[in-house]
Amino acid sequence: MSDRPIKHQRSTSWDELGYLEMPNGAKAYKFEIGLEGDNDAPTVFKVEFPPNCEVAPHTHDTDYCEIILEGTQQITGQWHKAGDIRIAKAHTGYGPLVAGPEGCTVLVIFKTGAWPAIPLGKGDNYGLHVDKLTEKFTAKA
Repeated sequence: MSDRPIKHQRSTSWDELGYLEMPNGAKAYKFEIGLEGDNDAPTVFKVEFPPNCEVAPHTHDTDYCEIILEGTQQITGQWHKAGDIRIAKAHTGYGPLVAGPEGCTVLVIFKTGAWPAIPLGKGDNYGLHVDKLTEKFTAKA
């Protein structure tokens, strides 16, 4: 038996991963960095927001960064453009998010699998679709 670490490599594409189209028209794609289903693994989402799409203020239970790939997005009243990067610690509240008139595509990298959004307003969770996202993207045990 070898003491060498087990190597794991996979190749895929956004098309192959598939996406969830949410009721607000946003499309979400997801993969883990590491073994699929590892809740401690960094988790990556690409989200394509249609023009003027809005998402309620929320937070996450893990650190994350968001990279604006295309378009513009207003977050908590501040506009961000392609190439901008937001970095946030766990439990940092932000929002609402509003896609610009041309829409917006973002890449969000979560430190762990604790990515599901936590709404900040009572009963105010427009555009979050947490139930649909967790149903589609939470690993089955």
